[in-house]
Amino acid sequence: MSDQKRTYRKTRRADLEEETRRRITESAVALHEELGPARTSISAIAEHAGVRRSTVYRHFPDDESLFAACSSHYRAAHPPPDPCAWAGIEDPARRTATALGELYAFYRQTEGMYTSLLRDEALVPIVHRRLGDFYGYLRAVQDGLMAGRGLRGHAGRRTRAALGHALAFPTWRSLAREHGLADGEAVGLMVVLVEGAAAAR
Repeated sequence: MSDQKRTYRKTRRADLEEETRRRITESAVALHEELGPARTSISAIAEHAGVRRSTVYRHFPDDESLFAACSSHYRAAHPPPDPCAWAGIEDPARRTATALGELYAFYRQTEGMYTSLLRDEALVPIVHRRLGDFYGYLRAVQDGLMAGRGLRGHAGRRTRAALGHALAFPTWRSLAREHGLADGEAVGLMVVLVEGAAAAR
């Protein structure tokens, strides 16, 4: 066999392996969103991907490697809003409204996944660990929205709490799904809450 044919076969094999890995990852993501991680078995992932259980384990020998691949794949397709985009807005109320508008649009796009993840967070330890990155992101956004307000003491604590509440996915879901508010209405209501907390002495 020529070197050219060997190279072609190795390349082809590598491409097939990468395709199989991608199919398994996409299947796991789809089932995590539809059923939730707690109800998603390796057998279900294998069946959805059209492979054997042993193939899943060959590519992802443990939960850590599988969830890492799923998280990276999902984040690449659904990146959260970039706080740098609104960091330069000097007016705190307008900055908060802009941030919440982008974040609530993101929540609407990713509602199925975050509903499943938050429901199963207490049941699947690795989900709790993975969500830690997202909670850290929200804390960073909260810090950015507190910047420039010059608030201390009770007013600062109230405003930070109001921002934390406004930024949370369950808050958006309650306003949008349970109470039927459009995202713009939800943003307006939360801005009133935050600015009211900042103004109260």
